[in-house]
Amino acid sequence: MFNIECIGNIHVHTTQSDGSAGVSQVAENASGVGLDFICINDHSYMTDALHIEEEGFYGKVLVLVGLEIGMRYHHYLAFNLESRIPDQNPPPQEMIDWVNGHGGFGFMAHPFEKGMPFVEKSTAYTWNDLSVTGQTGLCLWNFTSRWKERVKSFFHGLFFLYSKTQTLKGPSRETLSYWDQECLKRRFAAVGGSDAHGSVFKWGPFALKPFTYDYLLNSINIHIFLNKKLPRDLREAKAEVYGAMREGRLFIAHDNLHPARGFRFYFFSSDGSDLYMGEEGNFQPGQIVIELPSEGEIRLFKDGELLQKWRGKEAVYQVTEKGVYRVEVCRYLFFFGWRPWIFSNPIYLR
Repeated sequence: MFNIECIGNIHVHTTQSDGSAGVSQVAENASGVGLDFICINDHSYMTDALHIEEEGFYGKVLVLVGLEIGMRYHHYLAFNLESRIPDQNPPPQEMIDWVNGHGGFGFMAHPFEKGMPFVEKSTAYTWNDLSVTGQTGLCLWNFTSRWKERVKSFFHGLFFLYSKTQTLKGPSRETLSYWDQECLKRRFAAVGGSDAHGSVFKWGPFALKPFTYDYLLNSINIHIFLNKKLPRDLREAKAEVYGAMREGRLFIAHDNLHPARGFRFYFFSSDGSDLYMGEEGNFQPGQIVIELPSEGEIRLFKDGELLQKWRGKEAVYQVTEKGVYRVEVCRYLFFFGWRPWIFSNPIYLR
């Protein structure tokens, strides 16, 4: 039974590429916000090698090292590699095939990004070729990408910086629609990430660090589920974390909005068997059970369509049809209304 919950932050950059802190400092920041693990994804074209020698436990925090492959387009978050890809800007299908051929797996990063209108002139690092196959899934929710899309001027920047937690938008409709369509074809896991750089922003005489690692490492996190405590052996711990990510045995949460530890989403069939997030089984009638750690609005989706809403801390739904079922949860904030909080991976009843 997968009842051990571990929280991690992925898509983190360090001084090995364009981040502002080294691995040990980032791990210290991660420990300060209570994370169990982080995954470093420095840009492959900016770093001289895949620095897997930096993997390990830093205190209680497990640090894993992957890559973000791609330059102008088709950024790919790759994991479980032993070396850096030799071609720094490969065609997207070749990139996915290379990662898979070297024992790794990966997720499409910010595939429908829009970019920041202010300063960056809406430069976006999108996926233009959606015909690719073999990817494990996609990064559904990227904190940095979604935040900067709304910054149209200096004053917009100040407002959305001041209210960065309360005003963060959830995954775009385009991203959710693409994910739902892929899930109808096969298991297609979703993760979320901070895209943390800890960079200093400069505009004329102004210079500030809008997002610290402390903040970003507690923004968009993944909550994975294991059947035992995270081992202290690096190889075993790595296998456990990557196994959960490959299988989509996780949910994505905006933990700065409210701690999401304790969210659960199960399917119990009439014959007594059960399925967890990311798992697939033959259809049988049964019950979906949803539990929240705090009050929220629960939204149950089937095949990408809204099926039912509840408000409270739990919900039960009688399943009578096959389909791909997933959950979104919003949390109410005074003045700001219902804000996106939790996105589950699906349970696939085929």
